[in-house]
Amino acid sequence: KRTMDNLALCDANNFPLTPITFLKRAAECYPYRTSIIYGQTRFTWPQTYDRCCRLTASLLSLNIRKNDVVSVLAPNIPAMYEMHFAVPMAGAVLNPLNTRLDAKSITTILRHAQPKIFCIDRSFETLSQEILHLLSFDDSKLNMLVIFIDETDFPKTISSSELNYESLIRRGEPTSSMVAHMFRVQNEHDPISLNYTSGTTADPKGVVISHRGAYLSSLGAIMGWEMGTCPVYLWTLPMFHCNGWTFTWSVAARGGTNVCIRHVTTSEIFKNIQMHGVTHMCCVPTVFNILLQGKPLDLLNRSGPVEMLTGGSSPPSALVKKVQRLGFHVIHAYGLTEATGPALFCEWQDEWNRLPENQQLKLKARQGVGMLTLAETDVKNTQTQESVPRDGKTMGEIVIKGSSVMKGYLKDPKATLEAFKYGWLNTGDIGVIHPDGHIEIKDRSKDIIISGGENISSVEVENVLYKHHKVKEAAVVAMPHPVWGETPCAFVVLEKGETNQGVREDSLVTSERDLIEYCRENMPRYMCPRKVVFLDELPKNGNGKFLKPVLRNIANGLVVSDENTISSNIVQQHKEKRRVNSLTSRL
Repeated sequence: KRTMDNLALCDANNFPLTPITFLKRAAECYPYRTSIIYGQTRFTWPQTYDRCCRLTASLLSLNIRKNDVVSVLAPNIPAMYEMHFAVPMAGAVLNPLNTRLDAKSITTILRHAQPKIFCIDRSFETLSQEILHLLSFDDSKLNMLVIFIDETDFPKTISSSELNYESLIRRGEPTSSMVAHMFRVQNEHDPISLNYTSGTTADPKGVVISHRGAYLSSLGAIMGWEMGTCPVYLWTLPMFHCNGWTFTWSVAARGGTNVCIRHVTTSEIFKNIQMHGVTHMCCVPTVFNILLQGKPLDLLNRSGPVEMLTGGSSPPSALVKKVQRLGFHVIHAYGLTEATGPALFCEWQDEWNRLPENQQLKLKARQGVGMLTLAETDVKNTQTQESVPRDGKTMGEIVIKGSSVMKGYLKDPKATLEAFKYGWLNTGDIGVIHPDGHIEIKDRSKDIIISGGENISSVEVENVLYKHHKVKEAAVVAMPHPVWGETPCAFVVLEKGETNQGVREDSLVTSERDLIEYCRENMPRYMCPRKVVFLDELPKNGNGKFLKPVLRNIANGLVVSDENTISSNIVQQHKEKRRVNSLTSRL
């Protein structure tokens, strides 16, 4: 008698999960839909499918084999998008590099990743020369082909010895049997991408992402954002950042249009939104200040606001309010490279629409609930590993588990074991769970300020500062205190027209005193900054996140002012500002 256990898996019911199948489906289901817009360049989904198959054929002809790494250094251009499909279709692993890194940092990554091919956008030619010069002193004998990417509409005349991206596509000759093999991975747990972390708290690590993980995260992001069919997606988020939070693949799954832009500027964003009817875009909160330089969108000629997904750090409610008034509908997500992009979405509840705007903005700042394709999310007491109460107050570490979580760190088994300790991915982010199940981050574990035994969330202090009408950017870190051990120190960038350059000295005194007094009026006294340092610009990493370790190093050298004589030493304040601006300008 046959039982259910005897039913065997076969080709018909056991097909490995991979997001590269989204490309094939898009070409078949949306044959007349525009896949890519980039300046004057337009491709349909069948054309993108054909270009990717040709590129894959050329990669195979260059002896690219399973698990070989192909690195790419390029902005958000069609080639960068196509390589998210073509490279894994060859069985290889894509390594998208942060375009904001310097030659030394990229060289370090290349030595670690050991790519067989390095694709470089022509605009980074000078940088590539520096990289190749540094690699020439390498003992690892990295045998790497270099391929330049030129503009599709304006290809550069190249020497016969130089490999060129468009020439690879032209010369690729995929056969029908070859194409069939391209969309069938051997194992869904095989690596699809090697993504290096942004390194805000430590050296970058090589995160290995699987086909299965990318597939599940892409679908989870679609559901979490409630993205419908045929979206028009503007690429303001770098594709090198967690594969564009997996939307490189998600947009194909929805048969959408990718609007690629080389430079993320106010004029480029608003011009492309108006020209192409953009419906969706992603960005980190630091891009909000770029958007605020533009004029409100003409919503009368649109079906609705532009759906904006933000993450990377908690968006201050004051900035969210301003951006939404320009014609954007902001949704908050939380993720990390190790989770293959988004992990939590702030799923909006209908009853919240009846709340006052300020309460809605507070709820919108929450990181939310685990997306459907994750198995579990929780907040654990870091000492006992017990789940914290769902009271919105008790803090613990956010942990997640599921098939979309990374395979591990490349060549770093010790860090992999540490990340997967206790059977969860330990995020290093400290948060709370509210009674409705929504998680809210309070801080990175390394950014919590412990003052007199009290835990102070730097994020909460920053949110209060952002509500001050003169504050453009704010970052809060710990500085030494002779009595309490640590106390908050605020680094602030003021709005244009509010800088303290070229004004009377007493204006600087007033500004710091005003901000500290403002904080005392809006939060418990022990949470208030004892020091405010004004900067022209806050130091950021390649993904736009504030470099708090740099600010902590600076804060360690500062002195807490006496409470009754805040900033009485004007000369010292000016010296500190000059020293800090000098340090940050060198980053």
